[in-house]
Amino acid sequence: MAAGPTEAQVSLLDAHLSEEERALLAECETLATEKLAPLAHAHEEAGNGSKLDRDLIGAIAEAGLYDRLYRRDDDGTWAVKAMELCLIREGLARGSTAAETAFALQGLGSFPLLQSGTEAMIEEWVPRLARGEAVAAFALSEPDAGTDVAALSLRADSADDGGFVLNGEKIWISNAPEADLYTVFARTTEGAGARGLTGFAVPRESPGVSGEAIEMLSPHPIGRVVFEDVHVPAEAVLGEVDRGMSVAMRTLDLFRPSVGAFAIGMAEAALDAAVAHAAERDAFGGKLKDLQGVSHRLAEIAMRIQAARLLVHDAARSFDAGLRPITQVAAMAKLMATEVAQEAVDVAVQTLGARALVRGHLLEHLYRDVRAPRIYEGASEIQREIIARTLFAQGGKS
Repeated sequence: MAAGPTEAQVSLLDAHLSEEERALLAECETLATEKLAPLAHAHEEAGNGSKLDRDLIGAIAEAGLYDRLYRRDDDGTWAVKAMELCLIREGLARGSTAAETAFALQGLGSFPLLQSGTEAMIEEWVPRLARGEAVAAFALSEPDAGTDVAALSLRADSADDGGFVLNGEKIWISNAPEADLYTVFARTTEGAGARGLTGFAVPRESPGVSGEAIEMLSPHPIGRVVFEDVHVPAEAVLGEVDRGMSVAMRTLDLFRPSVGAFAIGMAEAALDAAVAHAAERDAFGGKLKDLQGVSHRLAEIAMRIQAARLLVHDAARSFDAGLRPITQVAAMAKLMATEVAQEAVDVAVQTLGARALVRGHLLEHLYRDVRAPRIYEGASEIQREIIARTLFAQGGKS
């Protein structure tokens, strides 16, 4: 039995990618493995896992990855591409989940500003974000409103000067409470559900903004943000008043496929570790890979990873081609990729046994990190609901 796929076979898995896309994927994996992973490891070992790693963010900026988020086409529109996001996130995740997360959260937090902010706001913040000197956060979830965005209750009441006053709290906000800029979604019209929400750009130093970190299973900068009589000017509105839901959904439609790409990167790293171990581990007079119960399970996982990967890339290409809405295919991509990643990491742990769960082992790290993507940006159950509703609305046609 062969120890693993040949180079020709490996390249066939990337045959749907252009030469430039394959190069970007490889570049990001190398960067994450050789430069970013050591920085992230040192940060976590120092006990700072729940704090922002500004050295890591700076290194990502120095490598030019944030510049790929913040560039314009000749006509002035922002040129960020969903496929590019997917390749960067997959490549980074293969080498460092912390680096991947630091890259992705900067984009998620700032995209509402890019798509709907004023030119003055963009000129103030984007150069700092691209250089890694400032950090953004996407503030949507609340204690009583996570996936059910229509239930958001953080209030944005009209002020006498035409601005707004924010009162309430957000929770499970990545990069909080240290982020320099929050893109916040608040209720401006009571009783209007999703149609009564408005997006705002709120600097952390605004009077009345406070917060605290939350310790999670996997070390990650995440926390709670409180808004007490926080005044924001009319110029801080992202898009139009009461149209914040569309701002949030355009952001999520762009980033949901790339959540799947993050999951795929973790799944690939786990599979690689399992294959390498099975090829070398002596067991029952041969190698572990010679046991069909092991090798066939890994073959099944490899097939499912590639199927999910192709679905992720298809969703990204659909977005970049201007097809709208892509809500159903984005939901399919996120759902399948995150569920497969959980399974791949679990199978890899089972293959390596107890050594995989020793603190500091790659798979111990992945085992903790792989769980969250099935929850954030729409839990798996919500993705199934989105797919089902679209399915029945279209009479069964996909």
